[in-house]
Amino acid sequence: MGGNGIDTLPVDYSDIQGIVRFGYGPLTEACFLLLDIRDAPAARSWLSTAPVATAVELAEPPKTALQVAFTREGLQALGVADDVIAGFSDEFLSGMSGQESRSRSLGDIGANSPQYWRWGGAGKVPHVLVMLYAQPGRLEAWRQTIQAAPWDAAFEVLDCLPTSNLFGAEPFGFKDGVSQPTLDWKRQRAPHGDQLEYGNLLTLGEFLLGYPNEYGKYTHRPLLGSDTPASSVLPFAEDASDKRDLGRNGAYIVVRQLQQDVRGFWRFLDRQADSDPQARQALAESLVGRRANGDPLLPISAQPIEGIYPKNAEQNQFVYDSDSDGVRCPFGAHIRRANPRNADLPPGSTGLFRRLLHTLGFGNPKLRDDVVASTRFHRLLRRGREYGPALTAQEAVADLPETGEHGIHFICIVANILRQFEFVQNAWVMGTKFDAMTEESDPLLGNREAVPGCPFTNTFSIPQQAGLPIRILDVPQFVTVRGGAYFFLPSLSALRYLTAPGARPHGIPSSSNDQDNQPEQTPPALN
Repeated sequence: MGGNGIDTLPVDYSDIQGIVRFGYGPLTEACFLLLDIRDAPAARSWLSTAPVATAVELAEPPKTALQVAFTREGLQALGVADDVIAGFSDEFLSGMSGQESRSRSLGDIGANSPQYWRWGGAGKVPHVLVMLYAQPGRLEAWRQTIQAAPWDAAFEVLDCLPTSNLFGAEPFGFKDGVSQPTLDWKRQRAPHGDQLEYGNLLTLGEFLLGYPNEYGKYTHRPLLGSDTPASSVLPFAEDASDKRDLGRNGAYIVVRQLQQDVRGFWRFLDRQADSDPQARQALAESLVGRRANGDPLLPISAQPIEGIYPKNAEQNQFVYDSDSDGVRCPFGAHIRRANPRNADLPPGSTGLFRRLLHTLGFGNPKLRDDVVASTRFHRLLRRGREYGPALTAQEAVADLPETGEHGIHFICIVANILRQFEFVQNAWVMGTKFDAMTEESDPLLGNREAVPGCPFTNTFSIPQQAGLPIRILDVPQFVTVRGGAYFFLPSLSALRYLTAPGARPHGIPSSSNDQDNQPEQTPPALN
C-alpha cells in the first residue's frame, strides 16, 4: 500500500518520455521545433509513428532522442474533445500569455511583455513542440530523417530554436544545472506531517501526473470513463479505479526563451568594480550565489541531506541556516531565490510546544524566519539548454564586434504549473519582498519594473559582517523574455490515445481528488 492507503504500482519507464528522467547531457546538439498543425489526420499519422524516446535506461547511451509536447491549442487542432481538454489545469488552458494578470504575476511586463515576443504571444502560440537531441555531428541528419513524409502535410514549422554547447555553463559563464531535485522513482517516499529539515528527495507526483504529490494528493488531470472509445490504451487511475488516466506518466513542461545581455552584465559589474577583474568576479558571484565553477558560497554541510548523493555533494550539500544574516550568500542572490533550501518550519522548531509557537507565528527570533514558503512544494525539474556563442567576461568588457545573441531556452517539468513554476517566478524571482527585503528582484531575471507599493526594483544589497549592507543601485535588466508557452508532455500511452483514429471522446473533466488545496498554492500578488 502507498502512503495514501492506495495500492501503488511500479513505475512503467517505457510509458514516460525520457526527458523526465534524463537530461540528455551527452546529446550536446539539440534544437526545439515549434509547429502548427496543418492537417490533423496527417499530424496524427506522423505522431503515431514518431520515435519518442522513453525513460527506460539503455545498455548503450542513445545517439539521438525525440520528445513531443502539445499546447492547449495543439490538442484542439489535433481534434481532442473539448470536455477532455477541460480536465487539464486552468494555467495550461489559459496559457502563459493568455491573461494580463498572469503576465504581471510572471514579470512579463515592460520589455518582457508578450506583445514583443517572437513566439507564444497572442496569435503566435505553437501547437506542438518537438525536441530533438543528438550526439555531436548527428543533429542535422537526424532532423532530416524526422521530417520525412507526412511531415510537410502535417505541420508548418513556425520556428526552430537552436542550442549551443557551452560545456555545462550558461551564457554569463556560471556552471548551470547544479541543483536538481531527486525523484522517488522507487515510490518509497510517503509524505506525512511537517518536514523539519530540508530534503532533496521528492515524490513522483511533484513532476508526473497520476501520482501522489508532497501533499499526498493527486493533481488535477483528465480522467476518462472506461467505456470511452480508444481509452483502453490508457492506464487506470490510482485514485479512481474505474477511470482511465490521460495524465498518468505525463507532465507539464514550461518553455521560456530568455535572451541574456552578456555584455551588459559584465560591463555593469566592471564599472561597479572599477575594472578590477577579481572584484568584478566576486560581485558576479554574489549576484548568482555560486562561484563560476558551481561551488556554493557557503561551506558544505557535514550532515547529509536526503536526496543528495556523493557525486554532487561538494556543490549541493548545503543549506542557508549557517548564513542567517546573508553575509556569505546575499539574501537576494539568484540561487537563494530559486531554491531557498528551507523546511516546513523555521530552525529551532523541535518539540511540540516550539512547533506550535512557530506554526502560530510566535517565537521566531528573526523576521525572515516566516517569510519564505516551504521549498519542497515549489521545486522545478530543469531541462533547459543555452544558445549563442560563448563570451567570456574579459571579451564582454572589451571593445570587440558583436558576436550574436546569447540566452537560455528555459525548460522545466512540473505537475502543477501554478504551485511550482508560477509560484517560484512570482513570489521568489520577481517578488520584491522575498526574504523580508525591499526594492529588489532577482538580480539576473528581474525586469526592474516598478510595482504597486514598490517604485524601485533595481537594487541589490550585500549584507556585511558589521555595518550597513552594500547597496548596488540602478541594476539594469540583464534578461529579456523572447517567447514562452505551457505544454502537456504526454505519456506514450496518452500519445497513442491522442493519435488513435477513434479517439474523439467525451471525457470526465478531472480527478475528484482535486489538486493541493493548500493556502500556499496561490502566488501572492506582486506587492
